Amino acid sequence: MRPALIILPLVVLAACATPREQCINDVTRDTRVLSSLINETRGNLDRGYALEERQDVRTIRSTCRGRDDAGDLFEFRCDKTNTFTTTVPVAIDLNVERAKLASLEERFAQAQSSSNQAVAQCIAVHPE
Repeated sequence: MRPALIILPLVVLAACATPREQCINDVTRDTRVLSSLINETRGNLDRGYALEERQDVRTIRSTCRGRDDAGDLFEFRCDKTNTFTTTVPVAIDLNVERAKLASLEERFAQAQSSSNQAVAQCIAVHPE
């Protein structure tokens, strides 16, 4: 999925959020990112391989028609460029992936602790 398609709804929602919700959203960003990375890493371990998105650019050759200044019909070559996103399997080192998961889980626990304190501060600063 394209990043712009993910970010746009978040920007719209953030504009509607209360100061308290914005504060909580800001201080919990790291834990949400770490949680996403943990889920991705677990999926990689379950599958035994990672998934990677790649973009392929293809030129499609075609013949177009047009009219000149005299109104006569003529044909010319016109190329269209299309971009395709495909998901491909990628080999991984399962031992490295397990170590990465352990590191992410440790970092998540630390971030969660800090995040909980920051959320409590947001609630205190912005009572509803």
